[in-house]
Amino acid sequence: MMDLSFFQSQTAQQLRAEGRAEGRAEGEAEGEAKGEAKALLLLLGHRGVEVGDGDRERIVGCGDPDVLDEWFKRALTAGSMAEVFEGGVG
Repeated sequence: MMDLSFFQSQTAQQLRAEGRAEGRAEGEAEGEAKGEAKALLLLLGHRGVEVGDGDRERIVGCGDPDVLDEWFKRALTAGSMAEVFEGGVG
């Protein structure tokens, strides 16, 4: 019979709690990025800025909420996707 006491130990419980917290944080960041991307695409569409398939993929594929926030700020006044993406962010 195998000793399974480690899995009920304080250390194991702490590791599981840390894993859950880390997973929640990653999930929140992913959800935030998806929301930012959706808002950015909505803004661009509302402003009449043409978004090509590659640009759409770049926005949706970006997992960094800070980058998406920067693009969103630029999109408020940008007349093209080049202006949104200029400056090398993302």
